[in-house]
Amino acid sequence: MADRMSPDEPIIPPFDIALSDALDGVPHGFFGSADDDHQFGYGGPGKAEATRLLRAAAADAILPGAPMAAPHQVHSPEVVTIGKLWPDAPEGRPVADAMVTARTDIVLGIVTADCCPVLLADKDTGIVGAAHAGWRGACGDENGNVLENTVAAMEALGAKRAAICAVLGPTIAQPSYEVDTAFRTHFGAHDDIHFANAPMREGVERWHFDLPGYVMATLRRSGLVHITDMGLDTFTNPSRYHSYRRASLNREANYGRQISAIAAV
Repeated sequence: MADRMSPDEPIIPPFDIALSDALDGVPHGFFGSADDDHQFGYGGPGKAEATRLLRAAAADAILPGAPMAAPHQVHSPEVVTIGKLWPDAPEGRPVADAMVTARTDIVLGIVTADCCPVLLADKDTGIVGAAHAGWRGACGDENGNVLENTVAAMEALGAKRAAICAVLGPTIAQPSYEVDTAFRTHFGAHDDIHFANAPMREGVERWHFDLPGYVMATLRRSGLVHITDMGLDTFTNPSRYHSYRRASLNREANYGRQISAIAAV
């Protein structure tokens, strides 16, 4: 991270960045909360300007001097192929849940707080992608799912599916993700492998849903063979990661977000 010595900008505490060997040679990082010092989402606690500066510093840590490109996420299957860059501000960003690019002068950023961040790269072509895969985006709708659409968008830029590496970052793990019957109706019998029985509560059937496993299976169906899960559970690591579910159970008024970032070279 570049030094922040301007009197107009705050001193930013050191980042907690997890790296994947699978993306070695590709600028990337899965940023944690650094014991709640860092909150990367415009919808989270804190002032928007502080969030913007933190996101800019995170981009600088990945690719010095490069700006952050991050969409307004809504749990959709929509993917943006980045041509012209937009300002990283609370309003005016494209509404989408994934981005792809071949540009080497920007950093792609995805914010999450239990959903699965997926960073993708074809090292041969230099094309990269970043996707926000909650269960809705991964399950998809009549317009496909966010993972398959991200792979297709990378392929449209020249990437080869067989060469794309995909890495899953900090995500809520199956033992931490309790769901009910209404949730399960969104999935078919072929998805039973991603559900494990949980104790009944208030007389209602419950299961534990394996979001990382479901994301990996969806990526495999999309034709990818190089898939890695960092195995980092957001829910059980409060000093390192924000968690929407943990905040909800604790009856907190709001919750923070981490960011996952990648750049093409």
